[in-house]
Amino acid sequence: MKKVLALLTLAIGLGACSGEQTTYINIGTGGTAGTYYPLGGAFAEIWNSNIKGVNATAESTGASVANVNMLEKGDIDVAIIQNDVASYAENGVELFDRKIETIRGMATLYSEPIQCITTDSSINSIEDLKGKKVAIGAIGSGVYCNAVQILEAAGIGEKDYKPQYLSFAEAATGLRDRQIDAAFLVAGVPTSAIVDLATQRNVKVVNIDKELATKLKNKYSYYTDYTIKGGTYSTQKEDAQTLTVQSMLVVSSKLSEDMVYNMLKSMYANTDRIKTAHKVGEFIKEDTGLEGMSIKLHPGAEKYFSEKGIK
Repeated sequence: MKKVLALLTLAIGLGACSGEQTTYINIGTGGTAGTYYPLGGAFAEIWNSNIKGVNATAESTGASVANVNMLEKGDIDVAIIQNDVASYAENGVELFDRKIETIRGMATLYSEPIQCITTDSSINSIEDLKGKKVAIGAIGSGVYCNAVQILEAAGIGEKDYKPQYLSFAEAATGLRDRQIDAAFLVAGVPTSAIVDLATQRNVKVVNIDKELATKLKNKYSYYTDYTIKGGTYSTQKEDAQTLTVQSMLVVSSKLSEDMVYNMLKSMYANTDRIKTAHKVGEFIKEDTGLEGMSIKLHPGAEKYFSEKGIK
């Protein structure tokens, strides 16, 4: 009996010695019906299959702002958020009353253009929004911040128009029912709600002209130029010039350099899997992984992109 117990103890001891340490990676995404969640699932699958000892899981969350708060608390390790929200978090401005010390950049993913939508034929520029009823998102939302920044850069303060603090679903209904004159939204194109609206109303995307765009880009590092091609919406005949923010991956500063490096390496080696998760996956490319990067990079990301000669 003693001999059997000794052998069992030895076997357990050897098992413990040979067992690998598991690294749990929780990924903050967004709602299950959105874009971030299926992408997070694809990232988790890639990292689980390609990085030894990793157990990654995508979690449905309240998206960008909620993800930053969860990252700070240590509830998640990686998150998909907008790059402007990342900048606010790092600097403790707009949506955040303090600097989030643990947030680091991993890579930017794809564009989420700012769309100013109108059904009013008299509105042809941002300046034309003076005196109009304009939906600018819920107070404290990312859309609200983008809209106010653009309007203020155009010399339009909140006393110069009639702000409507609406979700986009509410704004789309307001445009359809002619209760508002224009609405800002931040989303990939074509946006399904606008596609539907264009079957009922003459939808137009309002241009952000070159001078205004330059002014905004000089002040806010996260904005880049974007063209919404004519025909994106059935009633939109010409190209519309606007600005875009980027969706991006952020990570906790507590993750190791090697871990983040290997996460990037395996992600870019398996972009076909990302494309099957969502159509925006076709825009996730290594050579654009630093475009619109708005915060300090994690050392693992610095190492990866430096080795690839990407700046």
